[in-house]
Amino acid sequence: MVETASIAGTPPVRIGRLTLANGVVLAPMAGITDAPVRQLALRYGAGLVVSEMIASGWLMRGEVEARLRAERVEGGLHAVQLAGREAGQLAAAAELAEGAGADLIDLNMGCPAKKVTGGEAGAALMRNLDHAERLVAAVTARVAVPVTVKMRLGWDEASINAAELARRAEAAGAAAVTVHGRTRRQFYSGRADWAAIGQVKAHVTIPVIANGDIASAADARAALGASGADGVMVGRAAQGRPWLPGRIARELAGGAPAGDPPLAEQRDVLLELHEALLSHHGCEVGLKVARKHLGWGLAVAAATAGAAPDAAGVWRQRVLTAAEPARVRALLADAFAAFAWKEAA
Repeated sequence: MVETASIAGTPPVRIGRLTLANGVVLAPMAGITDAPVRQLALRYGAGLVVSEMIASGWLMRGEVEARLRAERVEGGLHAVQLAGREAGQLAAAAELAEGAGADLIDLNMGCPAKKVTGGEAGAALMRNLDHAERLVAAVTARVAVPVTVKMRLGWDEASINAAELARRAEAAGAAAVTVHGRTRRQFYSGRADWAAIGQVKAHVTIPVIANGDIASAADARAALGASGADGVMVGRAAQGRPWLPGRIARELAGGAPAGDPPLAEQRDVLLELHEALLSHHGCEVGLKVARKHLGWGLAVAAATAGAAPDAAGVWRQRVLTAAEPARVRALLADAFAAFAWKEAA
């Protein structure tokens, strides 16, 4: 087990009655942060990992996918992110998650995807703060565990209202908020505005977590400095790098700067993740789910070895078209042997 670290020079991040191991959080990412990925991130020292977004209706209907997404991982707090628009259903889903062992409930009010906002959930709630506040109040009234809210700066540049939503969320009982430094209209274009997150911090007394474009300890320091936030959340930069949040935390705590692990360790992590995904989802689904993770991991390995980008593409194509687990394992071993040869050359 990799030891966790606290951020030097900043108070521990306390969310309600919970204290995080450190202030670097792995973001909830749909289709990505299932239990095997979260388990690896925790082992490498992430302060908190959050489940994939779960639609409250799915959880209430007991759909298999939602139950898989909500699976607890060992070695850390169990945070479950819920999305929805109907207060009674969302509160009931939160109660169900709490009963299943959730230590924390996160409410998604920031997802920009059209399939979510089209149902007036996710970031669409930033266009109706009265209703968003009612949702928070309904959930906090139903569960005893801390409730947090993830949001964006606003729907668009003409409606930057994260500070007001955060203020209302706190008044309704939220224990912390996470703010992605972009509007919904931006999706992931441009750069995250960490300074704008500072306006949220100025309007609440609960912890604020800064999110968006945090890919290194230097980024984390800059985001914390610009926003005054209490912690940071790492998202897309951790794709293929489950060790990243923990490494950022250790460097912020005064540890020596560290890049990606040696190739042999990266290989072992990918092989372990591949097996865990097969076990978690079943062989047929697990093979499909693993492909994106293996593709990202191969790209990271190629960069570590200094290989040309097209080298990663060649191996990625071979691995991602393999139809049998044994063939995937063999190809991964061959790919990393080739990368190691390139690194030594």
